[in-house]
Amino acid sequence: MNPRFVRLAETVRAPVHFYIDGRPAQALHGDTLLVAIMSVARTLRSSEFDDGRRAGFCLMGACQDCWVWTEQGDRLRACSTEVRDGLRIVTRNTEAAWLNQA
Repeated sequence: MNPRFVRLAETVRAPVHFYIDGRPAQALHGDTLLVAIMSVARTLRSSEFDDGRRAGFCLMGACQDCWVWTEQGDRLRACSTEVRDGLRIVTRNTEAAWLNQA
């Protein structure tokens, strides 16, 4: 599947290796999770409320549309969280994520 974002500049930054739903992925140092995920996928995450897919909206932390989770269930705002080596992201909300939100 083609990614939603296509990188046109800043291609010489150091690579960062992370995981999306258990699959290895690569971004560049300084990328937000939103940029990192959307550079390899068409959508960011599943909706918590229906079977729809979400892609982020405001890109500045106001709309709440870009939440993703770590494998441990911690919730992260993809548009304002920098990707880091070894980070393991889940794009479908899990029971662990709901328990950690309380």
